[in-house]
Amino acid sequence: QADCGPTKERPVQVLTGVKQAELLFLSFTHRLYVVTWNVATAEPPDDVNSLLQLNSPKKPDLYVIGLQEVKAAPLKFVTDLAFEDSWSHLFMNTLAPLGYIKVSSIRMQGLLLLFFSKLEHVPFIRDIQVTYTRTGLYGYWGNKGGVSIRLSFYGHMLCFLNCHLTAHMNYASQRVDEFEYILDAQTFDTKNTPRILDHKVVFWFGDLNFRIEDHGMLFVRNCITSQRYNLLWSKDQLTMMKQKEATLQKFKEGPLDFQPSYKFDLHSDNYDTSGKKRKPAWCDRILWRVKPKSSLSEDPNEDDQNQEDPKKQLEEQHKDEFPLKLSQEFYTSKMEYGISDHKPVIGIFRLELRKIYETPLVQVSAEGEWSADFDALITYSLLQTFPSSAWDWIGLYKVGFKSVSDYITYTWVKDYQVSFTDELFQVYVNKDEIPVLGGECVLCYYSSNLQCIVGISKPFKVQESRVAIEEGLVPENISGLDETVAS
Repeated sequence: QADCGPTKERPVQVLTGVKQAELLFLSFTHRLYVVTWNVATAEPPDDVNSLLQLNSPKKPDLYVIGLQEVKAAPLKFVTDLAFEDSWSHLFMNTLAPLGYIKVSSIRMQGLLLLFFSKLEHVPFIRDIQVTYTRTGLYGYWGNKGGVSIRLSFYGHMLCFLNCHLTAHMNYASQRVDEFEYILDAQTFDTKNTPRILDHKVVFWFGDLNFRIEDHGMLFVRNCITSQRYNLLWSKDQLTMMKQKEATLQKFKEGPLDFQPSYKFDLHSDNYDTSGKKRKPAWCDRILWRVKPKSSLSEDPNEDDQNQEDPKKQLEEQHKDEFPLKLSQEFYTSKMEYGISDHKPVIGIFRLELRKIYETPLVQVSAEGEWSADFDALITYSLLQTFPSSAWDWIGLYKVGFKSVSDYITYTWVKDYQVSFTDELFQVYVNKDEIPVLGGECVLCYYSSNLQCIVGISKPFKVQESRVAIEEGLVPENISGLDETVAS
């Protein structure tokens, strides 16, 4: 499910009287890093530095990680739902110190999809929704199917679909049917982009299970050994199916200039030596689609509506004038990981776009000195009109936090309000909720209706509690939040 914080049922209040910020359309390039990996119920490796290319001088803006066959025994699955699974923990613990947070995730049994972003982009990631579709075993257990996260990134609608389709050589057509069923079945609660293909960009990836037909085992392995992968492309089932299936033709894929990612003996680079001797195949794939310019209008009545709305006319004009551009920089399998019979596959993309908005919805800041010796004050202002709720809250986070739910404490914006004008609001944080050891922190305004962070403060210092030190409750001159959070 989409990540959120404290939940209670409260009335919705729409904020008015705030001037809409002027739209800016400067071109920016972002790097997007996609991972797909069938982990075959294995526990995570010791580290994923190589998988995520953390030593690269070019840091991605976004990480999208799709896993299949995450261990999903009933008891473990219930535990994971409550406490996060071991794979999510590994990726969060790895990426959080580098300035990334988990913005959203969704799990359906063995299928897991994680979306990470650099903190600077988080207030501009909105309209987050997640959904799933079961296809395996008549849809009962969810061992096959698709999970998706859709969101707005600086005003551009993106959708990420992680699939695990039917296995075995003879089911290529069934795999296409399952994919089309997932596209038809998944819907989102929005007018302009209710279906996956309505989004401006769609990434489709996962263990799609397409195999290499006709060629014998010896020929396939010789082509791999000699790195003449192109001799196998014409018999790759996905490539073959794209020639006759209109839905597949909408998606692009980079050249398969890397070793097939399936099937390996565990903890080795040797293809299957068991009695079954499965033929190598590019089962694990990453494809994408950019919505054609001619079909940017999702609603047949939208043109008539835009005639009456100058703002919508302006937005549509800019969408046509500045289309989003997407290109792939890198596509390969990562051979160094041996915990599964699949090797992970990565794709790195350049996403060039004009930001439809550059201003966060809320500006939030910490006022004055913060410590556990007195109540603290937060000031926030609304930079744009948005559907606020009495359930909106502001969280105090340690710098380097992992996800939206990783707050130290929070305050409801209405319950703890101490003053307000038409443009400026102040709320307080009880001193008992502030960590006595202090540390570097940020404040995040979370919108309950939008299910996302819409404003982040600049980092600030929470001072050590002088009272606690004088009373001998903590050693003098110890700073940092780790001990406090751990306790």
